[in-house]
Amino acid sequence: MKEVTATLMEEDNNSKTRNQVRWAPLHGIPFERRMQMFAVCSWIFMLFICLVIFAGCFTHPVLWPLLIAYITFLFTDKAPENGGRRYDWPRRWTIWKYFVDYFPIILIKEHDLDPTGNYVFGYHPHGIISMGAFANFATEATGFSEKFPGIVPNLLTLASNFRLPLYRDLILSLGIASVSRHSCESILSSGPGRSIVIVIGGAAESLSARPGIADLTLKRRLGFIRLAIKHNASLVPVFSFGENDIYEQVDNDKGTTVWKVQKKMQSLLGFTMPLFHARGIFNYDVGIIPFRHPIVTVVGKPIPVPKLEKDQKEPTQEQLLEVQKQYIAGLEDIFNKYKDVYAKDRKQDLRIID
Repeated sequence: MKEVTATLMEEDNNSKTRNQVRWAPLHGIPFERRMQMFAVCSWIFMLFICLVIFAGCFTHPVLWPLLIAYITFLFTDKAPENGGRRYDWPRRWTIWKYFVDYFPIILIKEHDLDPTGNYVFGYHPHGIISMGAFANFATEATGFSEKFPGIVPNLLTLASNFRLPLYRDLILSLGIASVSRHSCESILSSGPGRSIVIVIGGAAESLSARPGIADLTLKRRLGFIRLAIKHNASLVPVFSFGENDIYEQVDNDKGTTVWKVQKKMQSLLGFTMPLFHARGIFNYDVGIIPFRHPIVTVVGKPIPVPKLEKDQKEPTQEQLLEVQKQYIAGLEDIFNKYKDVYAKDRKQDLRIID
């Protein structure tokens, strides 16, 4: 396994140092690797595939009554705001195993989690597409349920994703739900073990995602801490080594035209689009398919939160900042413990930039 991983990393790292495009051979590539590429491409282009299928259905008049009923359902369905519509079977599809093996992605448990409690997992870094968050918390390909029995995680994403036909139903079945406040509170109050996974840095952090760098947008992110305290849910820091290494990004230093456009897009739409690139399906140097680079996700020790007083409805600023201090310390402990194992080629250590 180590030899294979080393070969894959060398293959993609070499691609960054060459000027010419290197094409993948038509023959001689193992079936397993072809299936891994198929799995990753399927997920990357899933939104486009779903929209094409949905549009294609309109070319068949016999399907129009069903389409009208589905569109009505789409606008009235409240599942994204109420914990999703999770099923175990889609989370265990074989395709996700191939997806995980492409990089590969590994999940490491630092501490047991009590299944009678609720948890708010904070995932870092955001990366470009948060591949590690999807693999570990929206599928069972890395064995989350076996490692944390009794814990039911819901990976959260923007509410706008649930307005997209067919695609919304797929991600709902995987346990993905809206990141809105109502959704978070609905999940955390629905019973023991129910937990949420939030990619804390969001769109702002994605603009800092570059190989060898771990810059986190966290200083002013207190909403997830307030949520945890109000629901007496322990905070769990999660750090993924390699998440920022699977894509290159166009230079967008603060103040540049590219940076200004990206920030304007973020303010208007709630998300932004990093100008990223990696490899292609049939070549090793140009495209939007991620490089084959290991992603190692470490789930840290849970951080207990203070209980609110009887007449206290909101946590104080002092409570928020104290818990934030402990949370950042937990992230730094993870990074410092594993950085010389899983981040040997880092350009700098972990930084909290905003």
